[in-house]
Amino acid sequence: MTTLVEINDYKRLAQRRVPKMFFDYADSGAWTESTYRANESDFQQLLLRQRVAVDMTNRSLASQMIGQDVSMPVAIAPTGLAGMQRADGEMLAAQACEEAGVPYTLSTMSICSIEDVASVTTKPFWFQLYVMKDRGFIESLIQRARDARCSALVLTFDLQILGQRHKDLRNGLSAPPKFTPRHIWQMATRPGWCLNMATTRRHAFRNIVGHVQGVADLSSLGAWTAEQFDPQLSWDDIEWIKQKWGGPLILKGILDPEDAKRAASSGADALIVSNHGGRQLDGARSSIAALPGIVDAVGDQIEVHMDGGIRSGQDALKAIALGAKGVYIGRPHLYGLAARGKQGVTEVLDIIRNEMDITMALCGERDINNIGPHNLDPYSPLLRKLAGEPD
Repeated sequence: MTTLVEINDYKRLAQRRVPKMFFDYADSGAWTESTYRANESDFQQLLLRQRVAVDMTNRSLASQMIGQDVSMPVAIAPTGLAGMQRADGEMLAAQACEEAGVPYTLSTMSICSIEDVASVTTKPFWFQLYVMKDRGFIESLIQRARDARCSALVLTFDLQILGQRHKDLRNGLSAPPKFTPRHIWQMATRPGWCLNMATTRRHAFRNIVGHVQGVADLSSLGAWTAEQFDPQLSWDDIEWIKQKWGGPLILKGILDPEDAKRAASSGADALIVSNHGGRQLDGARSSIAALPGIVDAVGDQIEVHMDGGIRSGQDALKAIALGAKGVYIGRPHLYGLAARGKQGVTEVLDIIRNEMDITMALCGERDINNIGPHNLDPYSPLLRKLAGEPD
């Protein structure tokens, strides 16, 4: 077996172990996938400042996100269908996060329900909410999250309509999978995945199925969401959600400074700079390129987090240096989950942690809370580009 030492090792192993339709779901973007690719590649245009002959002992990654203590400023991003990468995937990932001391965010479009995850964890997790026209359903979801003692609500703002993802359409993605010849072949070539999935009864969208009439799989969910995702969602809806929720609120999907200012004045506790992993508006700028302008726009009015393209601890550190108070990893934890279950998520978090720690030391820092723009090379191509300087 290949030694697993970095995130791409888990990605390759996940691709060998999971049926193509589910691996592609995790590893794809909208249309040409240009924004999906830019999310990763733009990190390579940020250079770090190496410092030497400094005391590197007693380093700490401990920090806070929305006032909650975290072992490092990293959270798991909400990802749909995690339970199709591995049986009971959301439950396993939440347990790994609890043990690692980082927040886990459960997606509305999860395979395991809010109640499922609450049943196997002892500490509060976060819940991500999509707003539907059926406000009675949304109110019940919020109440279920409250009953499960979720400690933060992550309101996704950038999915009023679904972006088109070509791979999902070509694969005929559904959960549970349909028994077409193509899907049967994909599953037959992944017998380990089939045996693993046979160990659980959780194969559909349990936050929705049984709570919404007529929704049984991704196809029926697609029809329902086409009708139910609210294209009229507005900033005014935040106040109603805040009243129903009554706890810390994070707004996800902010990519423009003007929207960031609206988020800062909304009463939310934090915003997440995010383009939905490149899965919505293809051709939008990368999250890391958008981050500095948003930090400048809101100052200390609201806590700024960042999501999209983080594939290493170095990427996480670069985002923090540009002003993010916390970062989210989505695909890396799915790769770990698909490759090795709960242990894989734990190992991915350990890799991120170790890479952040070593990089911080080589930058001459001992405390993650002291990381800032001074740790980046001012001649970094991305910084020069954002400043409007010639190449």
